Amino acid sequence: MYKCYNPKHFFELLFIDAIVFILCAVFFCVGKAVLKSSADNSSEPPVFLPVIMYHSICERTPNEYIVTPQQAESDLAWLKEHGYTSVSAQQLIEYTHGKGSLPDKPVLITLDDGFYNNLSEFLPLLEKYDMNAIISIVGKYTNDNASADPHIPSYSYLTWDDISELLDSDRIEIGNHTYDLHSIKTERKGCAKLPHETNQEYVDLFTADIGRLHSEMIQNTGFDPIVFAYPFGSISAESLPILKDFGIMMTLTCYEKPNYITRDPDCLFGINRYNRSGFYSTEEFMQKITSE
Repeated sequence: MYKCYNPKHFFELLFIDAIVFILCAVFFCVGKAVLKSSADNSSEPPVFLPVIMYHSICERTPNEYIVTPQQAESDLAWLKEHGYTSVSAQQLIEYTHGKGSLPDKPVLITLDDGFYNNLSEFLPLLEKYDMNAIISIVGKYTNDNASADPHIPSYSYLTWDDISELLDSDRIEIGNHTYDLHSIKTERKGCAKLPHETNQEYVDLFTADIGRLHSEMIQNTGFDPIVFAYPFGSISAESLPILKDFGIMMTLTCYEKPNYITRDPDCLFGINRYNRSGFYSTEEFMQKITSE
């Protein structure tokens, strides 16, 4: 049996259809804008970023972790002559968040462990060649070793006053290299999780260590670190959430591989670096790190 036509019901359905149509149109426009933005970002080619890892720079016989000031200057001169521009962690972070741009040929210069000669020998070279760098310090070295025997270029570590001087230069960012996990003399290598360690045991240990250096750095210098360097490159997946909770936005490894920077902030977690061994000439080392 046919039902009678109901105008009221007809207009209710028409109204619902109109609402659905409007919502679909809104979602379509928003989705299109998001996809366009994503496409715009993805259309930018990844930026090749060579990264140098220095340690000690002093007048001693070069070895795997020592280069002379002359070698270091030769490196910076080579970079300048070949059109490279040093970039900071802050620049890279801003770029991955969609802000600004990077130079045509960027290079990231890093130094590990916090030797005093990073200030006495290397900072003047950075000033001469208009470059900047990241120095990742070990808290125990600064608190104990540096204060006990300061300002000997061949082996001393940076004091808190030295670190403040470096920060005041506006050429240096300071990274967290753990407070007291920079060791391979114990069962643990660096800050890697032990096989028999529970996740909670590791979280508690790592949080306490990272947190101590983080707090002491802010207390002594006012600087809040955004970079973390893994000692010996020993990475634990469990460390990343903890580092992010402390505001770390870039991590540095010891894997000698190329880096490609995109507009994705996650690309900065696990930056590869080439150790600057004193056994290489500048030309040999630069050929190694600038080959894509």
